Amino acid sequence: MGFAEFADRGEQRIFHHTEIDPDFGGRGLATILVEEALQATRADGKRIVPVCSMVVTVLKKHPEYNDITDPATAEVTGWAKTHGSH
Repeated sequence: MGFAEFADRGEQRIFHHTEIDPDFGGRGLATILVEEALQATRADGKRIVPVCSMVVTVLKKHPEYNDITDPATAEVTGWAKTHGSH
């Protein structure tokens, strides 16, 4: 149905792609998926790095994650592109 790709780098969880099967699009599932992933990231004691535009969009609606969000620098973005996803 869908997934949120990320790579852990130390204390950071770098979200670099979110995808929902087109057959399930338009139902808010990407938002739900990202919200659950953000909750899990907090529970895991990690910091959020939003490279994916969907994660950026969800974070704008949820300022309660500001305390664990780091900027997506060019260096971090490059690192995420060369490392495995989950």
